[in-house]
Amino acid sequence: DGLLSRLEGAVESQRRFVANASHELRTPITVQRALVEVALGDPDATEESLRAACERVIAVGEQQERLIESLLTLARSQRGLEAQEWLELDRVVREVLHSVEAGDVRIDATLEPARTTGDCALVERLVANLVDNALHYNRPHGWIRVSTGLRDGRVTLDVSNAGPKVAADEVELLFEPFRRQAGQRTVDPARPRPGLGLGLSIVRAIADAHGGELTASSGDQGGLRVRVSFPAAVPEVQEPSGQTEPVTGAVRLTA
Repeated sequence: DGLLSRLEGAVESQRRFVANASHELRTPITVQRALVEVALGDPDATEESLRAACERVIAVGEQQERLIESLLTLARSQRGLEAQEWLELDRVVREVLHSVEAGDVRIDATLEPARTTGDCALVERLVANLVDNALHYNRPHGWIRVSTGLRDGRVTLDVSNAGPKVAADEVELLFEPFRRQAGQRTVDPARPRPGLGLGLSIVRAIADAHGGELTASSGDQGGLRVRVSFPAAVPEVQEPSGQTEPVTGAVRLTA
C-alpha cells in the first residue's frame, strides 16, 4: 500500500508538472499573438506604436527563453551527470557573487576551501539560483550570508537571507516546480521581476544529481536558510583560509 501510494503521488506530481509547464509555455505565446494582432489590426498604427509592440513581443520572447532554458536545465539535472570534473566550490561561489547586482542588500561571504567533483556549469547554476532567490525575496537594506567549507567530511554551501517569515510547513513546497508562494513572501519592490517558480526546484535536482544533500529551514527572524552538501573530493580536513567581508551594493571578496 505504501509503495502504491508513493507511485500514485509521483504520477500525480508528474501530471501537475506537465500541466503547469504547458500553461507557462502557452501564456507568452498567447500574449505575443495578441500583441501582434492588435498592432496589425490598428488602422491608425504609427511607426512608434508598431516599434513599441515589437519591443513588447521581444520582451515576452525573452521571458519564454528563460523558461525553456530553466526547463532544459531541470531535465538535464534529473537525467544525471554525463561527466564530472574537479571543481572548487568556493571559487564558483566567488565568481557568482562578483557578477550579481546586490543593490542595497548587504552580502557577507565566508569562503573556505571546498573541493568536490561534478558538472561545473550545473553547480554554478545551483549557486546562482540560491543567491538570486535570496536577493529576490529579501527586504530593503536586508542581508545575505554565504559560506563554503568542509563540515563533517562533506563540502557545504550555506545561503541565508533576511526577509519575510516562511512557515515551517511551507519550506519544502518552495522546492517544487512552479511554486512561487505568492502572497506568502514579500518581494522587494526594487526587484519586481517575477520568478518562474523553477529556481529552487532546479537547485534540488542539481544537488540530487551530484549525490548532494539539501536541507532548508525558515530563519529565526525571517528569511530562508539553505544548506547543500556534496561529497568531498579529498578526505583530509582543509585549513580555513577564507575571510568575511560585509558588502553593500557590490560584492568584493578577498582570496
